[in-house]
Amino acid sequence: MSTSLPVDDPSVDFLHELGSSISSADALHEVLARVVDFASALVKCDSCLIYVLEDEQLLLRASRNPHPDVVDRLKLNVGEGITGWVAEHREPVAVSKNASKDPRFQFFHELPEDTYEAFLSVPLMSRGRVVGVINLQHRRPHVHNQREIRLISTAGFLVGAEIEMARLETENTNLSQQLETRKIVERAKGILQRDLSIDEEQAYLALQRQSRQTRKSMRQVAEAVVVTDELRRNSRTN
Repeated sequence: MSTSLPVDDPSVDFLHELGSSISSADALHEVLARVVDFASALVKCDSCLIYVLEDEQLLLRASRNPHPDVVDRLKLNVGEGITGWVAEHREPVAVSKNASKDPRFQFFHELPEDTYEAFLSVPLMSRGRVVGVINLQHRRPHVHNQREIRLISTAGFLVGAEIEMARLETENTNLSQQLETRKIVERAKGILQRDLSIDEEQAYLALQRQSRQTRKSMRQVAEAVVVTDELRRNSRTN
């Protein structure tokens, strides 16, 4: 039996618009916000939450309902609650009523959605790898049909690829920053070795001590040493 959607199905336009929005979005949070809006409109749900897998934990990254205290803070372990179960088993879960009575359910007092009746949780996939989970919830009982589950799963593949790209970009950015920090610290150590007639280890300890005393990062302390040295050199040449 074919699972393809007819070309005149409005959901085709939805998926096309979602793909276009994702490709033109500037940041991951913007992408996730658009997915929340699209999914909520498509299924007419009362809540939509998106968790992203980071450091082997599921971090709440987007919500239809405002939750400033928990977005980017609330974490779940893989296997924990229905959301964690979906991430672990890589398959959707649909509960039509009494979601809180499901043996896999876990309460989070920070989320009023815990009291909602119906629950649909779908994995976000990229190249066979789980990168997150999207949850749709209803205050009243609601049967999620196969069409809804299939559409949200398809949207999950689209956003899953974007999440994976954003993760790789973040890793590359972090590596670049670490390399730049290392270069600045090495330069600062050289300046201290020259000016104070100390060895490399002593220079590093001096930077580390200053970092603790001023409560600034090693990079900030090293940058200050480098800037001070440049100012001194410029004053000599003027």
